[in-house]
Amino acid sequence: MSQNEKRSSSPAGKPHAGPGSRGRGGMHAHMFAEKPKDAKSTLKRLIRYLGSDKKLLLALMVIVLLVTLLTLAGPALQAKAIDAITIVTTGETPRLHVDFSALFRALVLLVSVYIFTALLTYFQGIWAAKLSQNTVRTMRSDLFSKICRLPLRYIDTHPHGDIMSRMTNDVENIANTVSQSLTSMISGLLTIIGTLVVMLLYSPLMTLVSLITIPLTLLLSRGMARFMKKYFVKQQALLGELNGQVEEMVTGYKTVVAYGYEKKAIAKFNAMSDDFRKNSILAQFFGTVISPLMNLISNLGFLLIAVVGGSLAIKGAITVGVIQAFLVYSRQFSRPINELANLYAQILTAIAGAERVFAVMDEPSEPATGTLVPSTVKGKIEFRNVFFSYDPGKPVLKGLNLSVQPGQKVAIVGATGAGKTTIVNLLTRFYDIDDGEILIDGTPIKEFDRSALRKNIAIVLQDTVLFSDTIGYNIRYGRLDADMAHFENAAKASNAHIFIERLPQGYKTQLSESGANLSGGQRQLLSIARTVLADPRILILDEATSSVDTRTELHIQEAMMKLMENRTSLIIAHRLSTIRNADKIVVVDDGVVAEEGNHEELLARKGRYYRLYQTQYEGIAT
Repeated sequence: MSQNEKRSSSPAGKPHAGPGSRGRGGMHAHMFAEKPKDAKSTLKRLIRYLGSDKKLLLALMVIVLLVTLLTLAGPALQAKAIDAITIVTTGETPRLHVDFSALFRALVLLVSVYIFTALLTYFQGIWAAKLSQNTVRTMRSDLFSKICRLPLRYIDTHPHGDIMSRMTNDVENIANTVSQSLTSMISGLLTIIGTLVVMLLYSPLMTLVSLITIPLTLLLSRGMARFMKKYFVKQQALLGELNGQVEEMVTGYKTVVAYGYEKKAIAKFNAMSDDFRKNSILAQFFGTVISPLMNLISNLGFLLIAVVGGSLAIKGAITVGVIQAFLVYSRQFSRPINELANLYAQILTAIAGAERVFAVMDEPSEPATGTLVPSTVKGKIEFRNVFFSYDPGKPVLKGLNLSVQPGQKVAIVGATGAGKTTIVNLLTRFYDIDDGEILIDGTPIKEFDRSALRKNIAIVLQDTVLFSDTIGYNIRYGRLDADMAHFENAAKASNAHIFIERLPQGYKTQLSESGANLSGGQRQLLSIARTVLADPRILILDEATSSVDTRTELHIQEAMMKLMENRTSLIIAHRLSTIRNADKIVVVDDGVVAEEGNHEELLARKGRYYRLYQTQYEGIAT
């Protein structure tokens, strides 16, 4: 396996269970956010995505403002309704006096406020969700487009699970923050300012009394958050480990069963689950304790307002309705403060997620060098003194020279890590060379348009890539504009038509993930059929038969012989018996061509090829 292959086969990242996940920790777990490295610039960039739909954003802001104003009007109208009912103390017996006109007006306005608040809140939720989805749709589209243009080097050197997590979890965190937090944050700030202004207009003294408990609430909230943080952070870490254990068990199920590891796997899972349970109980306990404490402080605030308000009412400084208004306003004032404290962590998590998304978007795309689109390609290939390294200072190719004539079948052999697959990666420009030159038909490949270059080259790999779609679609992937007759002919030419016809739905048979409902040989035949349909001038067979049995290999070899007719073919194989009929065999060793010739010539020389052949013939691994 080459260095590139080692990178490609790196395991996918574990399921994302970072601090941004709500999980079982609920909103308290979300208080402990992943902090972005550069929040300011990331936030500005995120706002630009939000601002891409200016009309919707403006309409949403107007609704938030109206809802806030109506919310502030509610307690004032309640005060008017209460003050419309008074006790008259003139005379010997106190009596109740009701100003029905004032009471009716106040009640009608109050009902109207509640109805309009409900309607506007409904539209606020709908438009916030729409803005959120419009924003993340654009972001996902930009991110996916970027991933499609990333160099293979980036894909090979980054865990695939991490890349997918940015597309799913990180973008979803942004969506949730936009839909849930944006309006809440703006509404909360407006409510705090508006409530404070209204309370000051009613009574500065009562306003001061109402605000006495706010510092205590903030101090308690902050202190409890610091205390609980270690439990919720550990809970998320344990949840990630638990998910990783489940993923390993499911993906490696055959290996677990084959080695009789079931009991140990169960014991390991139970131990991890117990740790998670114990930590979660503590986290949930402390997370639950904070709510009653907050309620206690809130009730103490109500008691202060009632005592002070009552004494002022007796003196005639304020009315009973104003006391009622202050009770409601005090709750309206403290609620957004607590919400904003929680939203701060959620927003930080979303910004951290956006930072990860933008990090991928900012990666350089494949260089857009070369504009040549050849009308025909004959298939002559030349490597002239080519140097290349995946990592600086660790060269893989060290001045490699190789010449392949049009229509020639050239086999490339060598020990693992000699540079065989690297030659393929450079020819297709998945990677660019460090020095030297690679030419096709005498033209340097750096002058070719990448897409045009790759349309003339097809690769049949050892690990066949099939998509979760029909067999017909997977074959048509070689040429998307092909009709039914074309891809049936391609299937017949590749010996795949026979087994396809035996399936209940034929070419309309739905494949499971990676074609798991087919055998390895059948998957390889489909891959060859796809290549036949693509009709390339240059064909690369990279260990195409190394993972199938001997009988299936004969069918695949027959299909490959048809495929290689009149095409320049590079064949990379460990089974030397499969390349005996190649026009030329090239032995690559330590990044250079060590030997080349046909099978008989190389055996007669008794050099590196001879030693490879002998050790394989004797059953010794190469």
